[in-house]
Amino acid sequence: MFLNNRFFHSVAAGFTLGIMLLASSCVDIPDYNNTSRDNFEALWSIMDEHYCFFEYKNVDWDSIHTVYSQRIGNDMSSESLFLLLNEMLQTLQDGHVNLSTPFDVGRYWKWFEDYPANYDQTLIDGLLGTDYRIASGMRYKVLDDNIGYIRYADFSSGLGESNLDYVIEAFGLCDGIIIDVRNNGGGLLSNSDRFAARFFNQRDTVGYIRHKTGKGHNDFSAPYPVSIEPSTRLRYQKPVIVLTNRSCFSATNDFVNAMRRAPTVTILGDKTGGGSGLPFNSELPNGWSVRFSACPMLDAAMRQIEFGIEPDVPVDLRKEDLLEGKDTMIEAARQKIKEIN
Repeated sequence: MFLNNRFFHSVAAGFTLGIMLLASSCVDIPDYNNTSRDNFEALWSIMDEHYCFFEYKNVDWDSIHTVYSQRIGNDMSSESLFLLLNEMLQTLQDGHVNLSTPFDVGRYWKWFEDYPANYDQTLIDGLLGTDYRIASGMRYKVLDDNIGYIRYADFSSGLGESNLDYVIEAFGLCDGIIIDVRNNGGGLLSNSDRFAARFFNQRDTVGYIRHKTGKGHNDFSAPYPVSIEPSTRLRYQKPVIVLTNRSCFSATNDFVNAMRRAPTVTILGDKTGGGSGLPFNSELPNGWSVRFSACPMLDAAMRQIEFGIEPDVPVDLRKEDLLEGKDTMIEAARQKIKEIN
């Protein structure tokens, strides 16, 4: 039997619109049997009724059904069924869409695979040396030109208010800060908001969120504002450069979206990878789990940011600099801070 009167569960821990999301996460789904055909129909229906980007991405989901339905056979092995279902999901071009089984996890990685990396870990290791400080998930150091540098690689890593107090205080006499979130694939939105709050002096609406209100592809609530409240603790007032590349995804995309509204912040580097749909989970008759984007998040101008955010200052990592042991993007950030000052 399949998920009759079961709940979807949000995986966006720390998000503050819990009541609104709870209202959208409780759904009734018809019964299906554990056959290849029914698993296919269940997956297609879950996405049809609850995925949030069909219209934005111009995906004809009915046509997708027609194409893939013809390839389903009830004598399929689990591996063959997984490959086919995962192939169908990849047509959505969404890094938040995953099919999880005991033997593999389907994923879409072309949001960063077809673009320059614009990051080299050996350059970061050389910049930081061994005398950097660690505050939970952040590695930070005052560089030799009196510019602060923070490497934050994962928004799932702990980020407490005391951690941020120490880091902001350590950079109090610096001319500016570089926040390097390249290759940060996301994590907790609560960490994103907590970090961004250190660079705002007044409450600001940084975006909007909508949730599904019906089974139609365009059945959404009115946009609900998402705001950053300035921290009541130490806040930084000097120039800040946020370094980005295509591997900035999900909560990192959210962080960049918020930070570009902060008064002293410049986004420098490559376009982010996107991932603005708040992900939910559900389950197929055979127990496989599917994650998908259910609630679209928009920027302050109500524009979609699912496919990423353009930087204020586009900069790529140059091969000739790499050969000389220099990070083009960090050097450009240092120069930008000097120009601002």
